[in-house]
Amino acid sequence: MSVTVASIGTTHPWNIAGVGLDARVAAEYGVGHVAAIAGVSAQDAERVAAVLPVPGRVLSAQLEALPDSIAAYRVGALISAENVRVVADFLRARAATPIVVDPVLGSSTGQALWTNAAYIDELREVLLHLPVIVTPNLDEAALLLHAKPFNDREAMAAAGAQFVAAGARAALMKGGHLAGDPADILVTTGNAQLFEGSRLPGSMRGTGCVLAISLACEIALGRELPAAVSNARDYVRAKIEAGTRFGSLQTAF
Repeated sequence: MSVTVASIGTTHPWNIAGVGLDARVAAEYGVGHVAAIAGVSAQDAERVAAVLPVPGRVLSAQLEALPDSIAAYRVGALISAENVRVVADFLRARAATPIVVDPVLGSSTGQALWTNAAYIDELREVLLHLPVIVTPNLDEAALLLHAKPFNDREAMAAAGAQFVAAGARAALMKGGHLAGDPADILVTTGNAQLFEGSRLPGSMRGTGCVLAISLACEIALGRELPAAVSNARDYVRAKIEAGTRFGSLQTAF
C-alpha cells in the first residue's frame, strides 16, 4: 500500500501555496496525497482579495471522508475559529499519527488569512495543545505567544519550549527572518537542535508551505524527526536555488 499524506488547509488560485502546492510536493516525493479544504482564497502576486471559510459541517464531512490509512497530516490555513475547532476535534482521536501544523496567519504579502481574532485564540488554546509538530515563523510565534518579536536564537528556543510545554510534540522555530544567516531550531522536550545554513539569494513564495508539506512527507516515509527536518530544509533550499519563476514571483514550481 502506498504512503499517503493528508493536507487540511486553504486553496490558492495559482497553486503556489496551500493545498494545491502540497499536492505538487507530495507528487515529487512519490507519496499519495488527499485533502480537506477549510477555506478558499482569492489572491495573486500582490494581494489577498478575499478569503472564505468552508462551513464547519462541510469541513467535518470532508475530514470523515478521508481514508483511514494516513501516514501524516499537514495542517495549514484554516481561516475561521470554527474550523480550528473542527480540525482539532478530528485530529484529537488521531494524535498517534504525525501531525505537522503550519500556523498560517497571513500570506506572503502580509495580509491576514483569518476572519477574526478568535482564530488565533483557538489555534493557541485548542489545536496547539495537541501533540503536533508546529512550524511557526518568528511573527507567527510572537502572535501565538503574546510576545514581542523574537530576534535571536536563544529567544527562539525559549519560545519553542513554550509550545512544547503547552502540549506540542515539537516546535520547529523558523528563523529565516533573523539578521545574518538564517537558522531553524527544533525544540522537543528537554532538547533544542540548531539547523544552520547560509542565506540564499531570492525570496521564494510559499516557503513555509513547502517546508511543512516536505516535513510531513519525510515523516510519512519513516524518517526520524531530526533527519526529517534536515531533509525538508534541504528540499526547500534546493527549490530556492532553482530560481523558478511564475510571472513576477519566485516559486517552488
